[in-house]
Amino acid sequence: MAAALAALVVLASGVAASQAAAEPARQPDGPQIYEVLGTGTPQLRTEVARTGVDVLGTSGATTTIIANPGEAARLRALGFTLESRGPVDRSPSTSAAPAEFPPGYTGYHTYAEVTTELQKAQANYPAIAKLSSAGKSYEGRTLNVLKISKNVEADENEPEVLFTCNQHAREHLTTEMCLRIVDRFTKGYATDPAIKKMVDSTAIFVIPNVNPDGSEYDISGGRFHSWRKNRQGQGTDTNRNWGYKWGCCGGSSGSPSNETYRGPSAFSAPETKAVSNWVNAHKVNGVQRIKTHIDFHTYSELVLWPWGYTYDATGPGMTQAEAAKFQNLGRQMAATNGYTPEQSSQLYITDGSMNDWMWATNRIWSYTFEMYPRGGSPGFYPPDSAIVPQTTRNDKAVDIIINAAITG
Repeated sequence: MAAALAALVVLASGVAASQAAAEPARQPDGPQIYEVLGTGTPQLRTEVARTGVDVLGTSGATTTIIANPGEAARLRALGFTLESRGPVDRSPSTSAAPAEFPPGYTGYHTYAEVTTELQKAQANYPAIAKLSSAGKSYEGRTLNVLKISKNVEADENEPEVLFTCNQHAREHLTTEMCLRIVDRFTKGYATDPAIKKMVDSTAIFVIPNVNPDGSEYDISGGRFHSWRKNRQGQGTDTNRNWGYKWGCCGGSSGSPSNETYRGPSAFSAPETKAVSNWVNAHKVNGVQRIKTHIDFHTYSELVLWPWGYTYDATGPGMTQAEAAKFQNLGRQMAATNGYTPEQSSQLYITDGSMNDWMWATNRIWSYTFEMYPRGGSPGFYPPDSAIVPQTTRNDKAVDIIINAAITG
């Protein structure tokens, strides 16, 4: 397991094994990767998450986390069994070099390279592809939006579909997922009748980098930092900063040092504020044109739907029929990619999430995909050889969500 998590784990250098064995064990003085055993229910996983640890993923009855010594002690005091998988290097880079991926990961795209790919799509397919912006990040980067539609310059009354990626900085595979969608629906338009039908019938919008500042920081100096949040102060978890049920239910943290810090107020993160304003602007005469949405994350291979803030499937804002439709559509998509379909809160309670806000305030059929891998290996940093198989794996699910917007 430690070898599989090598992109995250930094082994102590310069100490021979014989010397380490001779020295008395001492408690770690920095963040460590742990596997928390016996967390086979959403209630137990929620209890783990509420201590403020960084939840990386789950597999069976094991939850993989990053925790500092105090957080690890709190979990043990609550009765959880923790197994360490080694320390994590979150120290800032001292290199003045621009952000770049380390060897073995150069097939991934930096923010600048993503922007170039989107500009190429617009230049090569000007009749169906148009690049615009949803706003700016905290550090001033453009939140790129690519529109793909038959009459791309026209503002037509047609169903719209949104794909968002990279809310969490270290989830670089999701950016590649968004680029896969762009590539497939532009290049395939002239030759694939199914793609042509989808493009002719909808407006498809793709936002590959919701959190470009965090993503660039995560690869600063050519090494990974396991960074999750944006770069505003100590960082805000953008997927806990959305306005619906913000901070309501123990599914986020009010402490700026925690990985699920929700910010001082809803939409205090410039990125969530910008994207939410962009979504709201697609409501015309009281009718939201965006009908369906997938927010891509890693990892655990899950298809998730609202609610995240409560274990209840129905209630205010969600009828039994609507809950059944979420379930049916989610299961259809999961049947194509082998992911596990479930209500978001069955993973653990979250509040201030994008999916809950999209449905509650705009009635958008909004899903989260937690992409490859299913377990902790290779975690957030699969080698670039995984990009093609793990993005093409979602082609059929993408088609389903687009066709769901068309058919209503």
